[in-house]
Amino acid sequence: MKALITGISGQDGSYLTEYLLSLDYEVHGIVRRHSVAENQSARLEKFSDKIAGLHYGDLLDVHSLYDIINKVKPDEIYNLAAMSQVRISSDIPSFTIKTNSLGVLNMLEITSKLCPEAKFYQASSSEMFGNSVDEDGFQRLTTPMNPVSPYGCSKVLGYNLVRHYRHGYNMLACNGILFNHESPRRGTNFVTNKVVKNAVLIKKNKLNKLEMGNMDSSRDWGHSSDYVRAMHKIINHSDPDDWIVATGKSYTVRQMCEYVFGRLDLNYEDFVVQNPKYMRPEELKYLCGDSEKTRKILNWKPNYTFELMLEEMIEYWMGKT
Repeated sequence: MKALITGISGQDGSYLTEYLLSLDYEVHGIVRRHSVAENQSARLEKFSDKIAGLHYGDLLDVHSLYDIINKVKPDEIYNLAAMSQVRISSDIPSFTIKTNSLGVLNMLEITSKLCPEAKFYQASSSEMFGNSVDEDGFQRLTTPMNPVSPYGCSKVLGYNLVRHYRHGYNMLACNGILFNHESPRRGTNFVTNKVVKNAVLIKKNKLNKLEMGNMDSSRDWGHSSDYVRAMHKIINHSDPDDWIVATGKSYTVRQMCEYVFGRLDLNYEDFVVQNPKYMRPEELKYLCGDSEKTRKILNWKPNYTFELMLEEMIEYWMGKT
């Protein structure tokens, strides 16, 4: 089997690559050209020699996408590339909307023309729900989508485009609505790795405070390595569909800080301060996903707990900093 991954150099792209290689896939990836080459493939170094090809391209550059897909002729396409930082999406809304919406359209159009039999996976997001929550405290496929950020809005359009191409053109296109998922490979501008890395720096007396935004935001956090297994199950299900991938448990940023600092024998209240610049224009208060359909039909379940995920991240940064 031959797979093409957009966003291969990101957290999910690297874990998915590693997983597909373990299944003897021929893996190709699309990367954007950076001025510092080391930043492009740092997460892929351990298995870069096994990757069939890394191709320069961009979701907004139709010609590059056409050339890559025409050359690779993949059996499976995983569209993971996106402007993925929710807070920053409010600063660059136009770029976010173009990349995360028009980029999906470009991928679908070219796939439908060049390899219509290919299976297509779209990385959708729990941010699409915004502050909509069902009465039992969960978000599911029937929960209204009322996003509260340019990122969330862009993901809703991408999600609906996939559904349209599936129903209108019989494409084997599916959506995975993944709730928050983290790992040591997560960028340090995302809250989990920001908390863990800086808590370790404070423990080592290399930093004296940690500036945070909303401490009472609550999220359903899983591990990226668990969620890429779900992606593979989703794209290979007999019928293309939409799926939710989540742990079903929600924790606040405050609880995360309390746990991480506590594991380092520190009191987070002595070091964490709020800075308004990290607050969103419109806050998303709570996310908790109902993944019962995914667990039952696809026989998927996460291996990591919230605590085990944080333990792995703490261990990583203790050895890294």
